[in-house]
Amino acid sequence: MAITKEKTMRGALRRVQVGNALSAFGSGFTLPYMFVYVEKVRGLGSMTAWLVFTLFAAAALVVLPLGGRGIDRFGPRPVLVAGAVLTALGALSFGLATTQWTILVAAFLFGAGVTTCQPALATMVVRSSTRSTRAHAFALQFTLVNLGMGIGAMLGGQIVDVSRPGSLTLLFSIEALMFLVLAAVTGTIRLPAAMTAEDAPARKAGGSDFRTLLGDRAMVKLSVLAGLIFFACYGQFESGVAAYATSTVGISPSALGIGLGVNTFAIVLLQMFVVRITARRRRTTAIAATGIVWLAAWIFAGVAGLFHGGSLAAIGSMMMTYALFGVGEALLAPTLGPIVADLAPARLLGTYNAAFALVKQVAIALGPALGVLLVGAGLSTLYLAALAVFCVAITVVAWRLRRVLPAVADNAAPVRSTVVTGSPQPAELATAA
Repeated sequence: MAITKEKTMRGALRRVQVGNALSAFGSGFTLPYMFVYVEKVRGLGSMTAWLVFTLFAAAALVVLPLGGRGIDRFGPRPVLVAGAVLTALGALSFGLATTQWTILVAAFLFGAGVTTCQPALATMVVRSSTRSTRAHAFALQFTLVNLGMGIGAMLGGQIVDVSRPGSLTLLFSIEALMFLVLAAVTGTIRLPAAMTAEDAPARKAGGSDFRTLLGDRAMVKLSVLAGLIFFACYGQFESGVAAYATSTVGISPSALGIGLGVNTFAIVLLQMFVVRITARRRRTTAIAATGIVWLAAWIFAGVAGLFHGGSLAAIGSMMMTYALFGVGEALLAPTLGPIVADLAPARLLGTYNAAFALVKQVAIALGPALGVLLVGAGLSTLYLAALAVFCVAITVVAWRLRRVLPAVADNAAPVRSTVVTGSPQPAELATAA
């Protein structure tokens, strides 16, 4: 029975990882070029490009509260399938849109779909792992996602041609197809119904969903920290870094694809090594180190701006920026997701994951505002200085989070393996959507 249970969990996790990697492969085709696509290919200007990213946040505000409740009530599988189909529709619409209004509607559909998928996938990973294997599961997921995205970005860089709108339409069509593949691969997964009593941390389960969440000081502080993290790095990838690299440094759009490849290579090369290191240390230490690493990344970006776009020094400095971002991301992969899982009461796992995804999407959507406005106004130095301050804040807030984070969530308490023998817990043996 124990062997069957363990094989079921491994099989479910494997399918989640494969489906997620394939959808990330599709996203890689379009992610580095969204800003260029809206501003130059469709000729709608930087303000419309900024509105596109703002709509991603608006979509998250609309769908994530409902998505979290849906996951807790119906399970993550049907929510994920619905989100993947909606994302595919949004991506295809994005590639075909030619006017401001049609592209904004497509952006809302796309953002709503992606933000629905994220907490559902996170919940699937949690339910397909135990606390002793969870950090490795999240790290592997992150590695596969970035590998898929990096390969997609490099291939997309060879296809994209700003003088041919059809080349971008092709990229968005590939993305739509990959999200339909995600729906197909994950649509029949049978997951363990819930965490075992040993996996579920001893936390209050009373009160309404949002009252419980908002009353959780550790989760609130983690959300603030996550907002800083996603604003300062992930929120800049699609817009701020791209705008700075092309407008200020002067590197070509195809070089952006290479930069994403360097970022991916750094993650793939370091991720499993980093997992072993962080397994023996507090998670807040890894997060604090991320702020320092990203500070160095922005310093290299500043150095790149001192040279001409075609020079090896400029390109090399920007590649170092992407590589250091990858180092920081590798430190975060085995920390943030497991912390949320350890903080969440078992009955509110979907709600906690949705709240975390909401913070992530809002921060990522607001990030471009800083990059587009400052870089577009010729204030690149101020832009880099602002991001450096955010990186310092990440380190400071991470240390302060340690004061309220339960020891088990901070990896400061010993963890026992739960997938070993025939546990009497019937919940772990059951399956759900």
